[in-house]
Amino acid sequence: MSGLSRPPYRAGVELFSRSWDALREAVAGLRDEDFARPSGCAGWLVRDLVCHLVIDAQDVLITLATPAEAAPTADAATYWHLGQDPPSGEDPLDALTVRLAAAYRDPRLLAFHLDDVGSAAGRAARLANPGALVGTQDMVLTVRDYLGAYVLEWTLHHLDLTAHLPGTAGPPAEGLAASRALLERIAGEPFPASCADTDALLTGTGRRAPTRAERDRLGPLAGRLPFVLG
Repeated sequence: MSGLSRPPYRAGVELFSRSWDALREAVAGLRDEDFARPSGCAGWLVRDLVCHLVIDAQDVLITLATPAEAAPTADAATYWHLGQDPPSGEDPLDALTVRLAAAYRDPRLLAFHLDDVGSAAGRAARLANPGALVGTQDMVLTVRDYLGAYVLEWTLHHLDLTAHLPGTAGPPAEGLAASRALLERIAGEPFPASCADTDALLTGTGRRAPTRAERDRLGPLAGRLPFVLG
């Protein structure tokens, strides 16, 4: 089932964990030379993307350790805000990530750091109360919604990781489906049922341009692409 006719989007700890574990396993299986290949993120090599994942894992740990007492102000969909321009890799924070990644002269050290911090983030997510409230980026969310938002983060970056590494396993099907459903919630309308989950995510977020046939199927939605998530 696809589009807004799907059951309401629910991504709990289990789906967060499966998506995150799959992404970390994909990184662990990379060869040293793979870290110097391009990623699906504009301006970033694979090593830059992996460094970003380390920062993401730290953010998860920080947020899960930041309880909030106020009522929720966001959910998994409104956690994301839409930007105007796709990232180019020239943003100051993106450039900092590139410099940090370059400091890891041995890619195995970078992979080890991700495994170390990433494992801790995964454990923290499994131990967290899904109904508890946490604060991040001036928002208050339930742990369930926060982790649900990160299923989309992990899935998109898994696609970024494998963009130029065709032999590397991609994200799990259930993560793709949940991420598509969340992107449709953010967009406020569904992608055509004939559009595969991976294609909806790649074209929907501007990671690749839709083909002419896809634009025809998308109809008016094509004019709203891409949805730049930040």
